[in-house]
Amino acid sequence: MKHNYSVNPEYIEYLRDESRIQGEADTISFPQSPEEIREDLHPCMDQHIPVTVQGARTGITGGAVPQGGHICNVSRMNKVLGAASSGIDGAYLVRVQPGVLLCDFLESLDKGDFDTSFWPDDDKKILDELRSKGPFFFPPDPTETSASLGGMISCNASGARTFSYGSTRKYVQDLSVELISGAHLDLHRGGNHAEKLSFSLTSVEGRTFSGKLPGYRLPPIKSAAGLFAEPEMDLIDLFIGSEGTLGVITEANLIVIPKPRSIWGIAAFFPDQESSLSFVQKIRKQENKPAALEFFNHRALNLLRDQKKANPAFGELPEIDGAYHTAVYVEYHGNSDDETEEMVYALAELMVECGSSEDATWIADSEKELVKLKDFRHAVPEAVNLLIDNRRKSEPGLTKLGTDMAVGDDKLEEVMHLYDSGLSEAGLESVIFGHIGNNHLHVNILPKSLEEYEKGKELYLQWAENIVSMGGTVSAEHGIGKLKTGFLKKMFGEEGVRQMEEVINVFNQGKILNRGNIVP
Repeated sequence: MKHNYSVNPEYIEYLRDESRIQGEADTISFPQSPEEIREDLHPCMDQHIPVTVQGARTGITGGAVPQGGHICNVSRMNKVLGAASSGIDGAYLVRVQPGVLLCDFLESLDKGDFDTSFWPDDDKKILDELRSKGPFFFPPDPTETSASLGGMISCNASGARTFSYGSTRKYVQDLSVELISGAHLDLHRGGNHAEKLSFSLTSVEGRTFSGKLPGYRLPPIKSAAGLFAEPEMDLIDLFIGSEGTLGVITEANLIVIPKPRSIWGIAAFFPDQESSLSFVQKIRKQENKPAALEFFNHRALNLLRDQKKANPAFGELPEIDGAYHTAVYVEYHGNSDDETEEMVYALAELMVECGSSEDATWIADSEKELVKLKDFRHAVPEAVNLLIDNRRKSEPGLTKLGTDMAVGDDKLEEVMHLYDSGLSEAGLESVIFGHIGNNHLHVNILPKSLEEYEKGKELYLQWAENIVSMGGTVSAEHGIGKLKTGFLKKMFGEEGVRQMEEVINVFNQGKILNRGNIVP
């Protein structure tokens, strides 16, 4: 096996991801081409050795944590391979390897600066076109911008801007996938569809992979829970969000679109939670939909206040008083400052109606100010991790408990009451923040002891049952990984999980690839 190393202390970091759970493995490799991936997978298939495929390991559900066997880490497959016309008005395609980091990709798109030394001449001409039309961007925006593009596709990643732009799936046009059997699939959007729930795909070598899709009904909301399946679906979507259980993504053609010429961010503070929720519901009814809509409850703001000295991102946050109880962040994208400013004026009227004021508002209308507000938006999870890291010094097994569930628009107030009442009755410390535009709130339970941790797990399980009964999802953006397989069973039942397992076995015989993800 090429580039195969024993997992000695030099590679110990590859036994975990951001879930902070510890795994184990015997060997690790860092392939740099599809051919080297094939060389990795073939002997593992023959010897029934489990393979965990990794990218940047930024996931928080344990999907990249190995459970023995071999690690195939694709982080060195990090080239942008070319560009092409998309056939979509104003958009282009950029071909990437799975290890390209989102932050690097966004920077290159913004500057129009790529290493084209190995690009075909036709691709270079397309890049000249792209550059002439101004900066472009890739809309999916997970909080962790050091995520790899392959990992984002594998988990159908999303973020704050999903409210307006949609998740990663919407921007994937083509995929190249290596299967554990050595077969290679080239998938093109619009190229293969299911017939009702039956699917059939033919590999480059002429092998056929057929089966039946799960018959469950997916909730009509933002969701990253289990395999995507619906009648007549485009079969490229089966692989997006499959968390590495079907095959290894080796290349992807991604859709990039023109970057908005004007971006304004507004952080509005409210005297109570009810006012902020009313504000959110009113924004939904506006003609001009914001690109992002984020929420921070009073405990989240207080946590930032407690850590003011440790992080300049929230050093200017006012002390809590009647006007600064809860915050909502709104971001508008427009073709000009005049257009965006008009949207902000309309928003200001709603803010006053709901109890906010100009004094209780932060506005960013420049790149420099937007960076400050973005730092503020991302500061809560950083503050949570800092707090838990400190508590872990006395309780080494301690971790946070973070929800990733979402419901429909009409259930927002109900789910917020569910969270608040459950936390109050259990006496657990927490913060609530996140993508309220999609009714996708992250409840981070902050246990002080292992006893509180177990109490939080029980509460999380109860919430999952309630969310499912509301027609919601147990995972809106982080996927299932190895940590949430029990929640998936609550959402789809044992039969739904069994049907997913059947699909996985069509492409990943013996569940050798990413064993333990989605299906326990």
